[in-house]
Amino acid sequence: MPITREAVIPARHVRTRRRNIWRQLGIIGGSAVLLMLVLKAFVVQVYQIPSGSMENTLQPGDRVLVNRLVYHARGIGRGDIVVFSGRGSWGTMTGAPEPSPPGNPVLRAAEAVLSDVGIYSNQTYYIKRVIGLPGDHVACCTGGRVTVNGVALAETSYLFPGSPASQQPFSVTVPPGRLWVMGDNRADSDDSLDHYLAGYPDLGTVPEDQVCGRAFLVLWPFSRFGVLSIPPAFEQVALHGR
Repeated sequence: MPITREAVIPARHVRTRRRNIWRQLGIIGGSAVLLMLVLKAFVVQVYQIPSGSMENTLQPGDRVLVNRLVYHARGIGRGDIVVFSGRGSWGTMTGAPEPSPPGNPVLRAAEAVLSDVGIYSNQTYYIKRVIGLPGDHVACCTGGRVTVNGVALAETSYLFPGSPASQQPFSVTVPPGRLWVMGDNRADSDDSLDHYLAGYPDLGTVPEDQVCGRAFLVLWPFSRFGVLSIPPAFEQVALHGR
């Protein structure tokens, strides 16, 4: 019986071919991981909702996709749902200040990289809706509504059913470089109003430069999959003509 060409391939060639296949698979796998880390660091990141402060817009346990790049293309907008660090504002969940970055510049740079790719972070992150931008006058209540620069917000489309516009009356002008943020479940949200009433600096506002990005999609559970759009209340012409 004649010997086929395939039957006489030297064993070393077979081993070389296998090594090449594994090398190619390793390159593909490594590239996929690298791409994922780059996307997570600079483009999008998934965050889990820890509490009911944003109900019913967001439920505890929801996974939301956050666009980390959007504010390089446009400014933060009223009505945006943003994720931000407590550094420079509210600190940790206990109210203690956020830990300072390491004094060693190498460790500080390493911590920043690990935080960007979502592997490690000693910061506390919050998620709230932006109500007031720097310089805005935000107050409550006029006819039971929050007003921004005298324009009343119709918030029923996103507020938790039965939740008042505010638990307490207030009137503040947002300092430069900072944001007034509130939860959609005002009766159960530790937000700018709560921190303002507690005597926090800068009227309980948060720094613009600590915003990580805008939450734009509920990713999981699949039954709640959907886009987090800007409510019509923030599209009023009078709000943008200031």
